[in-house]
Amino acid sequence: MLDKNNIPKHIAIIMDGNGRWARERGLSRTAGHREGVKRVREIIRAAAELGVKVLTFFAFSTENWTRPKSEIRLLMRYLDNFLGRQLEELDKNNIRLRVIGRGDPIPRQLQEKVRRAEEQTRNNTRMTVVLALNYGGRQEITDAARGLAEDVLKGNVKIKEINDEFLSRYLYTAGLPDPDLLIRTSGQMRISNFLLWQISYAELYFPEKYWPSFRKKDLEEAIEEYQRRERRFGGVYAYKKNN
Repeated sequence: MLDKNNIPKHIAIIMDGNGRWARERGLSRTAGHREGVKRVREIIRAAAELGVKVLTFFAFSTENWTRPKSEIRLLMRYLDNFLGRQLEELDKNNIRLRVIGRGDPIPRQLQEKVRRAEEQTRNNTRMTVVLALNYGGRQEITDAARGLAEDVLKGNVKIKEINDEFLSRYLYTAGLPDPDLLIRTSGQMRISNFLLWQISYAELYFPEKYWPSFRKKDLEEAIEEYQRRERRFGGVYAYKKNN
């Protein structure tokens, strides 16, 4: 049974395995991505019901541009469709949408659609869904360092003011809590340049299931595993002697 008082505030997910899921079933990669989009919708609903406050999906990385152009066009079309079909449900359920990452070279029309979706839902408070789109962790830290350096040169920031918390204000995720739990499906034990700064103390969970097979019960199992762990944040294990 889940402890409702110990639900991770922020869950980040690397949705891995769409292609392998499809290949093992004799289907096209298109079918795998299409099924993966369905799981995004299901997991958003499940997370909201459980009381998760921030849910971040690694939707498209900076490295994904090396994929075949036909697959990139397909992924962009699925994102476009997701925004069109899911936006009203998000808004109706008091869920905010936020997109992080660089804009270009994402098609301008899609960038504008993202901007409108963010604006429409910006006052919603039940949960925030974050899509990491054209995102890379090193890229984010580089952009943050550049922005901070510019403010130092302008005289807006003094060097002695800079610490971890201060630099966090320049990240794409400014204003959001760091992830408590990072899930990567398909059994691959890699971070893949995702939220490198933010996951410093996150619990990591690597289920074997491919993303298209990851359902509500699997999310609950991930949270149960999270609740069995003791988060020490670099401190000492709190051993309690049995009486």
